[in-house]
Order: sequence, then C-alpha cells, then structure tokens
Amino acid sequence: MRIGELAERAGLSRDAVRFYERTGLLTARRLPNGYRDFPPEAVPWLRYVRTAQALGFSLAEIARTGAELDGAPDAAERLSALLREKIALIDARTAELAALRADLVERVGSGCPLAPA
Repeated sequence: MRIGELAERAGLSRDAVRFYERTGLLTARRLPNGYRDFPPEAVPWLRYVRTAQALGFSLAEIARTGAELDGAPDAAERLSALLREKIALIDARTAELAALRADLVERVGSGCPLAPA
C-alpha cells in the first residue's frame, strides 16, 4: 500500500510515516517509479508504536522490544513484564519527585531558600 493509504489507515500524517521509516521502525520496498510500498501489517504495527509511545516507551525501546516480540509465542507475557518494568520506573521517579517537592516546600518562606539544607 502507498504512503497515503497507510497514513490514513493508521491515523497518522504522511510525515509521521516517513519519520518512522527514517528511524528504522518501518520499512517499505520501493516500486520502480520510486513510490514506497508498505505491507498490510504496517497498519497494526504503527498503531502499536503510537500506543507504546503514549505509554511512555521511547522509540529505541519500541524498536528493540518489537524485534524481540515479533512472532514470540509468549509475547503477551513479555509485554506485561515490560509494562511492570515501566511501572517500577514511574514509581521510582514519583518517589524522587515527591522528595524534591518536600524539599522545595520546606525552603519556601525561609530566609535564604537556596542555602544548603
């Protein structure tokens, strides 16, 4: 399928499809006229990429895990493990932010807020 059709089916712009191709997340063969020809499975793959991005995964993580999960019999199990890892990272970052917030609150209204605690 050509880029316009893929973009429409996946709910993306043509520029987004080109970007994913440039980053290596998507491949197309070139037709003799130079047009890109994408396989039908590119549609669900791009939806997966967008969902993973919305859940906080980087493009590098998506590329790595996509290759690992492609055709894996335990893909759902492995995806759940990746989500648990992401949750643990978020929990750790939340704790760091809570500590930072507490430090800031403590310094508000002090004589010299930037003095060492």
